[in-house]
Amino acid sequence: MNRMLEFREVDVFYGPIQALQQVSLEVNEGETVALIGANGAGKSTLLMSIFGQPRIAGGQILFRGEDISRKSTHSIAAAGIAQAPEGRRVFPDMTVTENLQMGTIPIGNRHEAEDLQRMFALFPHLEERRHQRAMTLSGGEQQMLAIARALMSRPRLLLLDEPSLGLAPLVVKQIFQTLRELALEGMTLFLVEQNAHHALKLSDRGYVMVNGRIRLQGTGGELLANREVRQAYLGGI
Repeated sequence: MNRMLEFREVDVFYGPIQALQQVSLEVNEGETVALIGANGAGKSTLLMSIFGQPRIAGGQILFRGEDISRKSTHSIAAAGIAQAPEGRRVFPDMTVTENLQMGTIPIGNRHEAEDLQRMFALFPHLEERRHQRAMTLSGGEQQMLAIARALMSRPRLLLLDEPSLGLAPLVVKQIFQTLRELALEGMTLFLVEQNAHHALKLSDRGYVMVNGRIRLQGTGGELLANREVRQAYLGGI
């Protein structure tokens, strides 16, 4: 199996505070991999460090075997990595269609019409609201839009930062069903989530982060069955 993304002993600091400590993990092509942990564990910092925000202080981040630790954000996006960020961060005054068009910036708009239709097939709610400004959408619809916007760049690797955050259970179920469809199509997904149950059920493998370090790793099923994981993240069930 080809390695898509790899962290090798990565350190990250915010001033004097060390946010990530000797983090090593990997995501193979075609896999769905989850990173779970409590709020403040360093999960989002790890995801943002892929794009150099913040820059790592030590170690390496490799994408398809190439060290991208010092590359520009734009060149990393153009290489085939896209992110649906925490908090959605849609462009509120733009329409749904205009937001999706923004997702084509790393690759150009030659596939725009075809890919718009694909996004509307994946997310029918967005087609119904294609002319509405993003600020008028519900939280769930904005999350769908953030994921669809990322997919418009035809990424090799899709990063998802807390896609279930603040959403109603039914909407969370819909979002994860769409992610499952993408995984079945062969897309490589790296998912950062506090909702350990949904994340590990979806994932081939997972990692548990505690205080900026990788504490546990295993298949999704192994981590779901792990007593420590159940007590810490699944309410002890």
